[in-house]
Amino acid sequence: MRRHLLAVAVILTGATGCDNVTWGGSDVRLMPPPTTAADTLSGGETAAPEDPAQRSYGPLLLAGTREGGRATLAVVGEIQGDEVLPVASAAEEVERVERLTGPASEWVLFADGVRVGTLTVDTASVSPSYCPARRTVSGVIELVPQASAAERLLALPSSVGRVRGYDAFGPLADVYAQRAATIAWAGEAIPRNQATWPGDGLVAARQDIQVFQPVGAPGPAVAATFMYRDQLQVSPSPQGGYALFLMGSLRGGQYLEDYAWYSPSANGGKRAPRFFDHLDWDGDGDTEVLVEVLGAERRWFASLARRDAQWVQTFQDACGTGPVTGG
Repeated sequence: MRRHLLAVAVILTGATGCDNVTWGGSDVRLMPPPTTAADTLSGGETAAPEDPAQRSYGPLLLAGTREGGRATLAVVGEIQGDEVLPVASAAEEVERVERLTGPASEWVLFADGVRVGTLTVDTASVSPSYCPARRTVSGVIELVPQASAAERLLALPSSVGRVRGYDAFGPLADVYAQRAATIAWAGEAIPRNQATWPGDGLVAARQDIQVFQPVGAPGPAVAATFMYRDQLQVSPSPQGGYALFLMGSLRGGQYLEDYAWYSPSANGGKRAPRFFDHLDWDGDGDTEVLVEVLGAERRWFASLARRDAQWVQTFQDACGTGPVTGG
């Protein structure tokens, strides 16, 4: 099936093996480099198979937002199964990431769990707004028309992402039953964690709600963040504030809580989680969730995956100061 991607000056038709680009009246066929068994999943880098001590790298995961025809994405980490490993601070690891994310590197974009376009890097830098400071890249994006309004984006290297087909893109809007369910979950989680009840009520305390469709699930899942005496943004947290992140799914005709993350600011400072996006980033048929955590001065990432039919945290940047508090 032919898919058309929209960009400021580019129309890209996606296929799994190569891309045709029409630019200024000239047709150019972008062919992927030949791959061999020695190729790793890290964006075209090869490893010598005869060296058994050679580390097997996974692909890099990027996350960020778009503005018009451009996007700026940060390196979240390296995918190993359903986990994301932070980039090591060793000089050779930093140099490797810089090489893989340098100008002219190509990335396949995803939103709401499906492939939606591409990004070609033209600038790269280090952003101190993340904790720890991390590599960020920017470039022109090309999106399928249906995703022209998508704002949050995930990205995999072209060598990995181009083998994934284009599925129908259709973000889900929350409905009354889902909103009511998150209020009910919060009503149980707040006393369970001996937290202070919001004086203005739970509806006012709920500062974010997102609906998504996990791979293979019979119905949608819902994620919501409640804030007490605080805002869901990078900013200092007033004394006694807390964040409550809840996630649940449709089971047996009703929405039930699956995961809770309670984070009082008195315990290690502000850590306000919010759902960023979801994707089966390791291609095993199960959805993973990327969470953005907002602190007093900077932000960082965490990830969730399903194991033994339960959602668990598989990764959080060191700035998160330890594991989450469930409940």
